[in-house]
Amino acid sequence: MKIKEIIVVEGKDDTVVIQRAVHADTIETNGSAVSEETIEKVRLAQEKRGVIIFTDPDYPGQRIRNIITERVPGCKHAFLSKEEARPKHGKGIGVEHASLEAIREALKAVQQEWIDVKEEVSKQDLLDAGLIGGPQAKERREKLGMMLKIGYANGKQLHKRMTMFQIPRATFIEVMERINEEEKNNW
Repeated sequence: MKIKEIIVVEGKDDTVVIQRAVHADTIETNGSAVSEETIEKVRLAQEKRGVIIFTDPDYPGQRIRNIITERVPGCKHAFLSKEEARPKHGKGIGVEHASLEAIREALKAVQQEWIDVKEEVSKQDLLDAGLIGGPQAKERREKLGMMLKIGYANGKQLHKRMTMFQIPRATFIEVMERINEEEKNNW
């Protein structure tokens, strides 16, 4: 099961269990103090692919939902009951404790669409554009991230981020032409 929307979760443990249950990209809030940078990522994700907010069924999880919903309208919401989010042994509550089946059912309930990616940017495209390896690779990735509004990513993460935000290859080529022109004019 591959989810089109990007799923907003609280932390790395949530990402791990969701990615075991379905094929999906996530944005982690890293706690209930949702940063401006995270809001911008969620906003871009909502514009490009849509967003499903999937937080713990507790007060901090609800707080995150409220903050994001207020700042980024139109997000979908997946929910688990407190019983589904409890560990079999021990204390706590969270998405990371849910069964894979409970996670799949919660995501199916929001009637997500499936990814239909047309001509993605390949890793070879990134290499050919001088974004991985080479003397100016870091600087070029910084410019690319700023122009595409996806933030800086290291060489390893850039392809994943380009795929996550569904940056079309044509847009990538256009932005790289602008970067090349800028560099040419600065020489």
